[in-house]
Amino acid sequence: MLLIPAIDIKDGSCVRLIQGNLADATVYSNDPVSQATRWVEAGATRIHVVDLNGAVEGEPINAAIVGRIAKHHPEVEIQVGGGIRNLETVQRYLDEGVNFVIIGTRAVKEPEFVAEITNCFPGTVIAGIDVRGQTVATEGWVASRHTDVVQLANTLASAGAVAIVYTDIERDGMLSGVNVSATAELAKSVKIPVIASGGIRDLTDIQKLLEVSEAGIFGAIAGKSLYEGTLNFASATHLIDDFLRKDSTKLN
Repeated sequence: MLLIPAIDIKDGSCVRLIQGNLADATVYSNDPVSQATRWVEAGATRIHVVDLNGAVEGEPINAAIVGRIAKHHPEVEIQVGGGIRNLETVQRYLDEGVNFVIIGTRAVKEPEFVAEITNCFPGTVIAGIDVRGQTVATEGWVASRHTDVVQLANTLASAGAVAIVYTDIERDGMLSGVNVSATAELAKSVKIPVIASGGIRDLTDIQKLLEVSEAGIFGAIAGKSLYEGTLNFASATHLIDDFLRKDSTKLN
């Protein structure tokens, strides 16, 4: 399982929101590129970047900053979401060194868009499924649709998505603990890996995810917990490495 630090960009700064509320943003850095460097130096091999303004506007707003992060750290995988709703935006990000594009709103509304991207750029699409209660949120989490999550996930997998970022919005930015059961259930029900997001607080959450990781949980996105210090990146990666090492020993 991979620990993936998050960099959410709003108005050019690295921020964290509470339950996706743009009006409730805490600024942690005015230089997202330097923030990315901090995580890379801590040992991150993949970074999760979100253009929050783009998610609401429906088009990339902070794409230039995302591009600088990717070009500054070509050795690290970058997955980016927020306002990616046409092939031109996908092409731009990939040209700038981004490895994966996260398609949320348009994937929910038009799963065939995922297939369209896959046909042009195989292996680059991660589907974003953001859930609030029993509904799937879109348009930067300001709109919602009553959609069966498992059915949607399988549809997007069939369309060519290589993984799913599953976010429990009600836990996002709350440090209330990750929704382990829902994440594991989704992972068991879809053939592609699932990345957990929303609510991760400390090592206890990482341990809980590791214990069900065989269900198909590929990674965990951590944001506020890392910025607030309730989760130490080095300690978490050590826990993951130790768990995987012991698990490998058992198999042998």
